[in-house]
Amino acid sequence: MGPLHGDLTIESQFYQNVVVMRHGDRIDNFKPLWTSTAARPWDPPLVEAGKVRAYCMGQRLRNQLGFPIHRVFVSPFLRCLQTANEVIIALCAVADHRDDPNDLSSNGVVIDPSKIKVSIEYGLCEMMNLRAIRPNVAPNDGVFDFNLSQCEAVLPAGTIDHAAEQLHKELPKWQETLEGARTRYLEVRGYQVQFELWRKGEG
Repeated sequence: MGPLHGDLTIESQFYQNVVVMRHGDRIDNFKPLWTSTAARPWDPPLVEAGKVRAYCMGQRLRNQLGFPIHRVFVSPFLRCLQTANEVIIALCAVADHRDDPNDLSSNGVVIDPSKIKVSIEYGLCEMMNLRAIRPNVAPNDGVFDFNLSQCEAVLPAGTIDHAAEQLHKELPKWQETLEGARTRYLEVRGYQVQFELWRKGEG
């Protein structure tokens, strides 16, 4: 309960800003034959231009957003992890690497990993059906395998929050419905709000 002002009681309020970002430019959109030889054709990486775009977006968020970003939740798909990596590096860059508008690469950028904590959340992956996963690359058995340690290795060292519990411990079942995906996203969003309340001691 907030302080009294005349006859009005001002309630304390908790505000949470959420930034949603799509992944950068993926290689199979530029090199269609990549899928024919890829070990995981359903999990394409970014092209270099996609990494540059993500890093530059991170710079813009840091300089123009108007509020800090403390936590990142990311899908386990490689293109999403690589996008998050570039954005996080830009957001966590120390002073010597912050203000050069001509710096389009995260290579060699020194960061302060304490600024942001990252959690990989299976529940944030795209719809697990043929509307989202291209039929020519979807595994015949519907099995999408991810190694969490390998996923974490894509992200900047020191940023992973191992104390944060995943809401979804595994990927959604293959051929989930549109309604199922919507419900999943709402569940994850609700969990993120409650997690931040708990972290701030307000839950």
